[in-house]
Amino acid sequence: MKRYTFVALLMLLTLLNTVHTGETSALGKGYDARLNGFPYPYPVKVFNIKSQNQALEMNYMYLKARKGFATFLLLHGKNFSGAYWESTASYLNDKGYGVLIPDQIGFGKSSKPPYYQYSIPQLAHNTMELISSVGLDSVVVMGHSMGGMIAARFALMYPTTTKRLILLNPIGLEDYLKYVKYKDVNFFYELELNKDRQKIRQYQEKFYYDGKWKKEYDPWVDMLAGWTIGPDRKLIAWNNALTYDMIFSNPVINEFERLSVPVELIIGTRDRTGPGRNWKREGVTYKLGQYQTLGKRASQLIEDVRLHELQDIGHLPQIEDFKRFSGVLDTILGDFRGD
Repeated sequence: MKRYTFVALLMLLTLLNTVHTGETSALGKGYDARLNGFPYPYPVKVFNIKSQNQALEMNYMYLKARKGFATFLLLHGKNFSGAYWESTASYLNDKGYGVLIPDQIGFGKSSKPPYYQYSIPQLAHNTMELISSVGLDSVVVMGHSMGGMIAARFALMYPTTTKRLILLNPIGLEDYLKYVKYKDVNFFYELELNKDRQKIRQYQEKFYYDGKWKKEYDPWVDMLAGWTIGPDRKLIAWNNALTYDMIFSNPVINEFERLSVPVELIIGTRDRTGPGRNWKREGVTYKLGQYQTLGKRASQLIEDVRLHELQDIGHLPQIEDFKRFSGVLDTILGDFRGD
């Protein structure tokens, strides 16, 4: 009996060690800082960029357009990488449109510098550098979640490069520091270090999908959870903490009236994403993340805008209900098909 107990204990210790080192185990697969082993839908290319006195790599996917068709720039959210745009990219490319999908510095397969002054304008600038490197003069800019903040800032910084701006359930439709306490980066670092697969899935299930989980959502938990058990977990946690600050410190909603390009605002009205809702300032009763009203409010600030509301869809319309999302895309494409 003692022998079998010893063997069982040895097997348990081996399993725990496997999880700690980030190798494949019954509990999932760990990923290094560059997501080696995590599948991307299209070949990944590398753009070498010199930024903030550092030589960095900005990885991206690029599907070329047919002659006479525009190219879409697809900008990912904070808890994602360019890989989650697969269905959207395939849909657009099959119709003839080009698709450029970067992983921002600090995200996905791109560099994770231990020291970098992350800001929404900096990431917009890096994106413009990438666009120039592939020889594009103009793009249709579509940004989701945090990518919506970058997309809006990009359109403000580079209006002649932006043919049209599409904001898909963007965060930043509120100036968060009006309502919440400022938190130091160390606060977010501790939060990130305490994340695991269960917490990541619980958050996404509650706030993204209204408690209704489907297996096709698994990859976007696997990616984040794999980092928490990978060899570079502390570097990933630190980069994730650094990129939280810009969401609170770099608001763009206060400049929406300056947008000079046509804007399409696509809103899943069940979305309740509200960064900072757990540390609101004393006396603040305002409810963050009420997208059933945020879309309408934001559209009133923009001169040339169309609001497309998707009822009973949450933060990721392109993942939760692609059929309804693609129907909105078809409406938008109908205005500039082939342009």
